[in-house]
Amino acid sequence: MALLRRFGNLTLKQSIQSVAGRNNIGLFGELENQYELKIQMPKLSKLIPSNPKVWVVIGVGLAGVLILAEVQRRRIRAKNSVKEDFGAFIHRFELLPFPQPPPPAARLPLSGLTFAINDNIDVKGYVTGHGSIDWKRTHEAAEKTAVVGIRENKSYGTPTNPQNPSHIPGGSSSGSAVAVAAQIVDFALGTDTIGCIRLPASFCGILGFRPSHGIVSAIGVSPNSQSLDTVGCLASDPSVLHRVGHVLLQLNPLEPKRTRRIIIADDLFQLSKIPLQRTVHIVSKAIEKLSGYQTPKHVNLGQYIASNVLSLKSFHEEPTNQQSGMSILKALSSVMLLLQRYEFKTNHEEWIKSVKPKLGPDVSNRVWAAINTTQENVKSLYKVRMEMRAALKSLLKDDGILVIPTVADPPPKLNSRKSISSEFHDRIYALLSIATMSGGCQVTIPFGRHDDSPISVSFIASHGTDKFLLDTVLDIYPSLQEEISVISSSPPLPYTNGNMDAAELLKEKGLCLLSFRLVILMAVLKLRFEALVNDLTCVMGELAMRTSPRRTEALRRSGGTRLANIACLGGNAAYKGKQWNKAVSYYTEAIKLNETNPTYYCNRAAAYLELGCFQQAEEDCTKAISLDKKNVKAYLRRGTAKESLLFYREALQDFKYALVLEPQNKAASLAEKRLRKLIS
Repeated sequence: MALLRRFGNLTLKQSIQSVAGRNNIGLFGELENQYELKIQMPKLSKLIPSNPKVWVVIGVGLAGVLILAEVQRRRIRAKNSVKEDFGAFIHRFELLPFPQPPPPAARLPLSGLTFAINDNIDVKGYVTGHGSIDWKRTHEAAEKTAVVGIRENKSYGTPTNPQNPSHIPGGSSSGSAVAVAAQIVDFALGTDTIGCIRLPASFCGILGFRPSHGIVSAIGVSPNSQSLDTVGCLASDPSVLHRVGHVLLQLNPLEPKRTRRIIIADDLFQLSKIPLQRTVHIVSKAIEKLSGYQTPKHVNLGQYIASNVLSLKSFHEEPTNQQSGMSILKALSSVMLLLQRYEFKTNHEEWIKSVKPKLGPDVSNRVWAAINTTQENVKSLYKVRMEMRAALKSLLKDDGILVIPTVADPPPKLNSRKSISSEFHDRIYALLSIATMSGGCQVTIPFGRHDDSPISVSFIASHGTDKFLLDTVLDIYPSLQEEISVISSSPPLPYTNGNMDAAELLKEKGLCLLSFRLVILMAVLKLRFEALVNDLTCVMGELAMRTSPRRTEALRRSGGTRLANIACLGGNAAYKGKQWNKAVSYYTEAIKLNETNPTYYCNRAAAYLELGCFQQAEEDCTKAISLDKKNVKAYLRRGTAKESLLFYREALQDFKYALVLEPQNKAASLAEKRLRKLIS
């Protein structure tokens, strides 16, 4: 096959998936084998109570012990039963390599590497099954794409995620990702339409490369959605990814080196579990050690897309100012899914309706949704795609690298149907749609672990700059991993406000502190506050010798409350002047002086919302609600933050509770209607 002939001295491995057998162990078998239990029993007559209720309690307790023991036994069994090759393969066979060229010619670039391929890439003499027994049964040779989904495979089961065995490994290329993550092969080939390489790479903690659309030949690869399909690769070693990428793309190894511009999409990290300050710190420290990199810049990508991809306006309702960026990303992902469904239906409708293949519930719903979709204005979908490509090209040009989180959430647990909600897909697709709809290239890069799950960031470059991206990843990867190791063993970094670089932030903070002191000085002059301070000082000094330390501290706090109120007034003035960062600094000072006032947290949340710092706004509102259960503004603002983070159901609960407290609140009523429509 044309796609494989260039790889030289390779071994292609695929195997029939099987589950390793294991003998059952009795409930207490392991315990009995390890310990000799010696318990001195009292006389039986003392243990036989006359009250039957005691026997009921004893029986319930014994049943509980047996249930717990059985649950523990099953957990141990599931943990110890590992599928052969982690269930990554459907077939295993060997292809003879092409002969090496005679000296002095160089050896073929991928000589000696082993690899795996996705089950929708043709191999001469073998039936391509697309992960479906029904497809394999009805075709002699595969011509069409595998069913795409991020859940378990109905026909062959789900491969085991080597990094997180109790969680799913990712999308339709998850078998390829598992083979690489388990170090069974050096690299793997897969297809990526709406994230089927990037998602498993992130969930399995390896590198994943989605090339620019149309750059890699798709001959011998069945189509899913021709406007979005790409053939990419996965690897755990950046040098292997670099070599494979060069072969796939047929690149010239010699190219002038360009200065690299790193651009961090601050707003997208609000969707992710990866703290923005962690990413900024790691990337900044990594490029300090390297030459040819500019200082990282920051961008609100959602707002940039809203301003430059005007055709998206017809795909979303007019949002509030705080929600405009995330709303536009949700609209972009909706267009991506509509386009994918339209082309999938064109390719597969006849076979799906005639065969009616057996699919998992989640995949089945998506397949039939695509088949039953009727898209009237198809041209508008392609127009968004064209404008998105131009917008990203304008932002990045030929020397820019956009840094975003790869996914928003950790991988769901296996067989956890309830946990994979529409909101989970919304947050993932909002991030994956950027490279997909722009046709740009993207590399998923492991970024350590968070809450015991692998996390990753992605580097995106504009369409056609694949070599530039691969060279950048190869250059920066060692420094990134070194900094990740350092920061993983360090205390969490303090939060800094978004939408500002470090120099601007320090300058702003200095100005805020100076302004705060001026406000205090003015208040002192106006209210003759110095007399009160002196009086309090004298009283506290005298009482320190006569009364308990607790009472003295109470007097100190009363003075702190007055200062906190003054700081809050400064924050209110800055907020009205639309100086959001300054307002945050004032409210932060107020909170330091008085941590029990819910108004300070609620006001700071309002400033965070204006800055697009939705996670911080949610945290402040939660704190305000814990201090005041009837704080309507806190519920409204937390609902706004959650809606902006695409947690629609949780946001709906907040707005409903606000309506309970204030039935006539128009903002809450409108939000409730909007969210009910979105959820339905």
